[in-house]
Amino acid sequence: MRKVYLDYAATTPVRPEVWSAMEPYLKEIYGNPSSLHSFGRESRNAIESAREKVAKAISAKPEEIIFTSGGTESNNMVLKGVAFALQDKGKHIITTPIEHHAVLEPCHFLEKLGFEVTYLPVDKYGLVDPDDLKKLVRKDTILISIMHANNEIGTIEPIKELAQIAKERDIYFHTDAVQTVGHIPVNVNDLGIDFLSISAHKFYGPKGIGALYIRKGTKVYPLLHGGEQEGRRRAGTENLAGIVGMGKAIELAVSELESEMKRLTELRDYFISEVERRIPDAYLNGHREKRLPNNINFSFAYIEGEALLLNLDMEGIGVSTGSACSSSSLEPSHVLSAIGVPVELVHGSLRFTLGLWTTKEDLDYTLDVLERVVDKLRAISPYKKGWTLKSER
Repeated sequence: MRKVYLDYAATTPVRPEVWSAMEPYLKEIYGNPSSLHSFGRESRNAIESAREKVAKAISAKPEEIIFTSGGTESNNMVLKGVAFALQDKGKHIITTPIEHHAVLEPCHFLEKLGFEVTYLPVDKYGLVDPDDLKKLVRKDTILISIMHANNEIGTIEPIKELAQIAKERDIYFHTDAVQTVGHIPVNVNDLGIDFLSISAHKFYGPKGIGALYIRKGTKVYPLLHGGEQEGRRRAGTENLAGIVGMGKAIELAVSELESEMKRLTELRDYFISEVERRIPDAYLNGHREKRLPNNINFSFAYIEGEALLLNLDMEGIGVSTGSACSSSSLEPSHVLSAIGVPVELVHGSLRFTLGLWTTKEDLDYTLDVLERVVDKLRAISPYKKGWTLKSER
């Protein structure tokens, strides 16, 4: 059976070059980076080299990069760390209802501690209007957290304009860039942000390693207390091999960024046009142009997305019904609900995300199977007869 992986937004395989870079640090080079002897210094040098690569990839300074266990920890560190550090100044945070749960859940936690969180509305494409942000900013606002691009529908937010609003009002601005770093150009100085979250396994690095950009001079309370690692901001012995792997992965991703963006955009647009041509009552979610090069999200009327996913899986095709972190939940996608997709279509949505090894042949195979499976499921669907969508698409 042919195997086609179209869930790169959930995770990516480790590139062979990345594994080769990591292997010595799993076998021969194992000193504790905090140790003063030569074994420790060799490990420390490797970490600092990787830090420079991550910093260079986003136009930051090496001392502004700290390594974490991934995007979830980075997001938690910003939300909780800024809240605790600046609670004497204010207890108001602004975010959006379409953020990843790694932002939304810390916000819910902080609300239980007396902080107030305002959820900035988005339009039908998932875009934030800067004018809406201006209206919601208050004197006690201490942090604005808006993702760079949405993990489900791929919409890219106007972060530069949003961050400028925060800067003019002396408010910290954080962006979850887990889906963008390594996939589109990211320059922290051009964006004008204070914090940025990264996760290595989204750009062919290992799992369990990420990074957080913290602009020099910003105040953030550490999540972990213990040793003095990572400039006293993140205690614990560093994940040496993971950090080395992340450095190599981001170096490769940035070096191939322009060509890979062009290739994936062409494949993405081809797939979208073919779905719309071949399958009736299929609706694209997210912005048509302002979206990630590798992201495709469709709602298929009259069928359940989970049934569609399982049928595709039986044909060797791996896709997603939404964020991988919530795929076990029976709740409808909070992202699609927030942009006004009717509940019937929310339950019939699928996300196809492309990557380094995706080919046109893979997409043609997927299109053939998808068309056949949609027809089969609609033929036995109890919903189609007399079903009208509750809102106009």
